[in-house]
Amino acid sequence: MEFVNLNHVVLHYALKKGRSVEPALVFINSLGSDLRIWQGVEAHLGQEHTLLFYDKRGHGLSDVGDQAYSIDRHADDLIALLDYCKLRKVVLFGLSVGGLVALAVYAKRPELVAGLVLSDTAAQIGTPQMWQERIDTIRRDGIAALADPILQRWFSSGFRAHQADRLAGYRNMLVRTPRKGYVGTCEAIRDADYTAIARTVAVPTLCLCGDEDGSTPPEVVMNLQQTIPGASFEMVEYAGHLPCVEQPSVVAGFLNEFTMRLTPRGSDNDDK
Repeated sequence: MEFVNLNHVVLHYALKKGRSVEPALVFINSLGSDLRIWQGVEAHLGQEHTLLFYDKRGHGLSDVGDQAYSIDRHADDLIALLDYCKLRKVVLFGLSVGGLVALAVYAKRPELVAGLVLSDTAAQIGTPQMWQERIDTIRRDGIAALADPILQRWFSSGFRAHQADRLAGYRNMLVRTPRKGYVGTCEAIRDADYTAIARTVAVPTLCLCGDEDGSTPPEVVMNLQQTIPGASFEMVEYAGHLPCVEQPSVVAGFLNEFTMRLTPRGSDNDDK
């Protein structure tokens, strides 16, 4: 485990150096999860790529912080971490709210971004009223009050029926998220609309979606793909809102294909 104090919060991160320095692959977690959701994907990526995983402020082992939350603040945290790790060219893999953070990083520091993988996300997720209702419920009753419907959206029917132990573990991950961090990130999503930014994206972009995603269904993610010039779309079968958990080998396969197009075989991109 590695920790660093950036922007007045201690961030938990894991940097895994591979044979290739650039572009590094940077993974941005969903709401209510932490960097452990990427373990299966990491196992299928091999040793080629440099990988960066981290917990957003208010999630996992990172500090909650005292400042108001926004997507811009999450993006500033990640930019500071990229600079600290001396990563100069990256592919941002943003899951759910992580997709909004990825778009915000691109808007602020486009020279850092070689490509975007936007999974189970949108330029504007849900409605402000929907998020405010969730915020009010959690402030009153805690995250556990909404855990069951959230898990129904997170995971496919097959996973929920046959993976009871894993489902319980991911429920623990969700409900143990600091309430302030969860609510603050809900407020950030509530106030975020990155449609105008999505229209300006000028780097290769892949949009992914689980076919049983109950939070950002395929038609929502396809709308994002159509908003971003030249973006492509791939469906991940037998997966809900977290395809990286349910179908890690498939997600890793799409990611490997995407990065191969960015770095042609035989290019001199090794860490000397």
